[in-house]
Formats: sequence, structure tokens, C-alpha cells
Amino acid sequence: MLEAQETFGGTWWTHKYPGIRSDSDLYTFGYRFKPWTSAPIASAAEILKYMGEVIEENDLAGHIRYRHRIDVARWSSDDKLWTVEGTRLDTGDSVRFTTNFLWMCQGYYRHDEGYTPEWPGFADFCGRVVHPQKWPPDLDYAGKKVVVIGSGATAATLIPAIADHCAQVTMLQRSPTFYRCGRNAIEIADELRQLQVDESWIHEIVRRKILYEQGVFTRRSFTEPESVKKELLTAVRGYLGPDYDIDKHFLPRYRPWRQRIAFIPDGDLLQAIKHGQASVVTDEIERFIETGIQLKSGTRLDADIIVTATGFHLCVLGDIAFWIDGQPLDFAQTVTYRGMMFTGVPNMAWVFGYFRASWTLRADLVADFVCRLLNHMRARGIRQVTPALRPEDHDMPFLPWIDEENFNPGYMLRGMHLLPKRGNKPEWQHTQDYWAEKDEFPAANLDDPLFVYS
Repeated sequence: MLEAQETFGGTWWTHKYPGIRSDSDLYTFGYRFKPWTSAPIASAAEILKYMGEVIEENDLAGHIRYRHRIDVARWSSDDKLWTVEGTRLDTGDSVRFTTNFLWMCQGYYRHDEGYTPEWPGFADFCGRVVHPQKWPPDLDYAGKKVVVIGSGATAATLIPAIADHCAQVTMLQRSPTFYRCGRNAIEIADELRQLQVDESWIHEIVRRKILYEQGVFTRRSFTEPESVKKELLTAVRGYLGPDYDIDKHFLPRYRPWRQRIAFIPDGDLLQAIKHGQASVVTDEIERFIETGIQLKSGTRLDADIIVTATGFHLCVLGDIAFWIDGQPLDFAQTVTYRGMMFTGVPNMAWVFGYFRASWTLRADLVADFVCRLLNHMRARGIRQVTPALRPEDHDMPFLPWIDEENFNPGYMLRGMHLLPKRGNKPEWQHTQDYWAEKDEFPAANLDDPLFVYS
């Protein structure tokens, strides 16, 4: 395992902003084989502790090489090998590895910088501008006026964590976001623990309950979106009261689940707004000025600190240069097999998780599939497998990775041109449907002609 960072954890290590936590429950975001025993929404510190235990309990530490950045990966059909070239970031030395199978598990965004739009007058602002991905350890926000640009999961996490300490916190959004609110607790889990039920049983029972309820909610967001929208807004109104302008500040332009819905544990963001510790402004930025932000409505927001919680840059397969038999590989010219393999690319799998369910659920499914595939190849003495379109697939339309009508966050739309294509058949797309894929992946026919073996 090659890891560019200095330790394990990914997001939970690189992101240091106050209050950082999961926006997926840890019963499904955690591993199926290791019970989660705490509140479902967890802090970065709790997640890192859990991951550390997994590494120790499964004796994985000796397999991980930290501070190893991969720069180039080259496939040779003659040798049936990938040659991976990289750099040791602690010494600057070049490193080289060969492998028969390459498994890409690097996530989907760049850790070294977040996405910040180019606003007019940006350099005129005399205060400090911070992106949450690069939160400075010396940032003093006590008693300061803070404007947080954005209203996604990062903003919803950060604002309640700093609101008590600031003179004023304003969440500035161009358009509203859907939120789900609820207790940061699972009642059935607490009851089972009182009955001293084994934690492995609790983990599986709660995991199944959550997945069932998430499946129902997801289906309803497509079949009865107006009812789901009403339920979400009613929950927000329950915190903010009947006189708050919910439609202006919390009614998005899109139907539920066209973008990720952030979970607000115990309504903490809404509690901060209700008690006057934070406020919401829905408007567009005209330009930055010396003292803050000038809005298109004519309003001016004064600020000492501006936090740009405006998203991230999509990172396709680690921004690594890939070569196949001496030819550069453009992933945008390939077609994906179930969102994890690609036409014309031998012996490689990619873990790309779910938007509407926990990422780890798909990591599990892909892991099971890859192990089954490798065992299938080993049993038959096969050294190479390459997905390829079958004769019946050649008239299939080639479509963008994700249907914009289905799911359309900004980072996907900005980076769609970098991603592989999809077809109009289930095997040639990433369906984003865990509840279907959990049955389809184990049943996938490894002798299907789309797998070209040699």
C-alpha cells in the first residue's frame, strides 16, 4: 500500500478545521467486520482512532509505505506487469515498484488544495481568507467577524463549532442546501447495549436498519420528491420557528438528493442560528472589498476572516500519468465497467464510492468483487484481464459519468470531462445504487465476454 501522506486517515488526517466530523453514520461508513460502538456521527479524532485499531488488529502497518507519491504507472502487455514510479516525499528519492494488479483507492479529490472561485477584488480584502482544507493552526477567530462562503457539509460542520467564540458568523450562500436533522444517537443501539447484547450483533442489526431506512428515503426522493422536500423543511422549521424565512434560506432549487444532503446532528447548525450565534445570507457576491464582501443586492458583509467552504477539485485516479504499452492513457476516452474497471485498461480496479450512501459500502463491494476476480484468474492460470465492449455494445450511446439530472454537485460538473464514459446498460455504468449493486456485484458473471482474459 503506497500512501502519499505521512500517516493513515486521508480526509480525517488532512482536514484540520474546527468540528470536523463525518456526515455519514459510522455504522455504514465503518467497516462491516469491526463494530462501531459510539454515536453514529463521529469526529475526525474518533474515526482516526477506529482506523488505527483496524490497522493494528489486522496487522496492516507493515504493508503500508507512507510518504510515497505515485507519479507514473505503465502497463506492459509483454510482461503482464504495471510499473509504478514515484517519489519518496521524506527523502526526495525516486522509487519503482512492479505489480500484476493495480488497485486505486486514493479517493476522488485533491488533498493539497481546495476549490476557490475567482471573485473580483479578491486581493483587495485586508483580512484573512482561509479554505477549510488548509486551515491554519494559528488562526485566531475569537471575537472576530467571520463570513463562511458555502452551505454544504463543511460549512454546516464548521459554523456551530466556532459560533460560540466569534463576534459574528455569517453563512453566505448563493442558493440553499437541503439538510436532514436528527439526534446523534440510534435508539435501538442504546437499548440493545442496555440488554448487554454482543456488539457485533448490535453493529449488524443497526447497520441493516439504517440501510433499510436510507433505501426507503432515497427511493421516495425520486418517487415523491415534494413530500420529502416538505418533511425536510418541516424539520428545519421545527428548530427555527414559524417566523423564519425558510423558503428564502433553506428551500433549494433542486429536488432532494440531486446533491448530497448534509446531516445536522442534534440540529447544531440550526440551534446556532436560532440563538443568534450565526446567521444566513442568501445572495451573490459582486466583489471582495477591503472590509469584506459586497453583494449584488447592495448589502455589504463586514468580515475579519472569510472562509471559502466552496468545495474541492476532483482528482481522477490520483492525477497519475497512466501509460498502456507505451501510449498515454486518457481515462475520458474509456468506458467504465460498473464504475470500477475501464475498457482497454488491464488489471486495474478503482474504488469510487456512493454519493447517497456511505463510501465504504462500495469499497466493500469492490473489494469482494476484485478478490473473486483474482481467485477466478488464479484458478485458471490467467495473468491478464481487460474489460472490452462486446459486439452488442458498440451501438450503445456513450454518456457522461453521471447523469446531471440524477446528481449534479459542482465538483462533478467541473470535472466531468476528466471522467470515463458510461453506457446505458447497468454493467457499463456506476449506478450509485447500493441497494441494487449489493446483489448485482456478487452475481456478476466473470465468464462474460466483456472480460477479455489472457
